[in-house]
Amino acid sequence: MVSERAGGKLSQETMISIIGPGMTVVGDCDTEGSIRIEGRVHGSVRAGKAVVVGEHASVDGDITTQDAVLSGKVTGTIISGSRLELKQTSRIEGDVHARRLELEEGAILNGTVNMGEGSAGADSGAISEY
Repeated sequence: MVSERAGGKLSQETMISIIGPGMTVVGDCDTEGSIRIEGRVHGSVRAGKAVVVGEHASVDGDITTQDAVLSGKVTGTIISGSRLELKQTSRIEGDVHARRLELEEGAILNGTVNMGEGSAGADSGAISEY
């Protein structure tokens, strides 16, 4: 991490926040970097870089990010500016907006899927800050 330091401070974009197993967060999570969720979040998640949801984790709220790898349960809208990967253990209940989508066999997705340029919220301004 020393090589990631800029001017003596860690760059927010290179930071990884972790919500560990057994931990529950009630409220929205917002970071310029990445977030890994192994516990539970009851609220929206926004990450400038990436969101990873572990196999036994859950998010009850919307996710907005550039890249996402989801293995657990998500109930809410997912907006991925670049790539969304749904692992075989994932259970998604909600709409998906992504430029690219990888869906493994066994993954469950109940909702509408919007793909391609502009489908990831660029037209609506949902992730325009990326």
